[in-house]
Amino acid sequence: MTAPADLTKVLIVEDHRVVAEGLWALLAEYADLTVVGWADSVAETVAMAKELKPDVALVDFRLPDGTGADAAASIRAHDPSTAIVILSADASDPALLAAVEAGACGYLLKSASGDEIAAAIRSAAEGETLIPASTLVEVLARHRETARSSAAQTERLESLTKREQEILTLMSQGLDNRAVAEHLSISYATVRTHVRKILEKLEARSQLEAVAKAAEFGFKPAQPERPGSDG
Repeated sequence: MTAPADLTKVLIVEDHRVVAEGLWALLAEYADLTVVGWADSVAETVAMAKELKPDVALVDFRLPDGTGADAAASIRAHDPSTAIVILSADASDPALLAAVEAGACGYLLKSASGDEIAAAIRSAAEGETLIPASTLVEVLARHRETARSSAAQTERLESLTKREQEILTLMSQGLDNRAVAEHLSISYATVRTHVRKILEKLEARSQLEAVAKAAEFGFKPAQPERPGSDG
């Protein structure tokens, strides 16, 4: 399909036919935009982008064989002049970061109006970046904080000794200290010492909170060995 040189050529990438047809009809209402094709997968997107040479690709983030970020990276590897605008129902930070890293200049939610989508396409075609720097700064800050928090949680779990992991497993099964001592054939005093260490390492104020935090941190229950030593 050819288009007049003064029109902005748009490639729609959307795996739901009804949504794609709706977008096609929507963009047809804007005299300066023309849809030159529709792809429903990452693989098809690459082939169609090579053939149709769109000015802008309007790309869904969730595709059957990958993500909009994958499609964006593939399109721009072939032709960096094609601008990418992601249109997605996913408002998560990881999705936005993946899109930006793949070279997308815009990220719209599917709740956007027709005028907002058309304006984003026009701006992208002019080489503008539609994602405010302040938004990226905030997203990156949250991403770094999440990464730090995850690393700290992993470190706490890894600080637990094998015996402490066994006791934590039994605690998560509802056993009290005396039952744990009996199950592991160790003394009640030893169990209490281990429990204090577990609470300290997980920064928990009670055994119940320790169990909850361990689950939140991704604790994989150990298989208690019986009988055990008194250590």
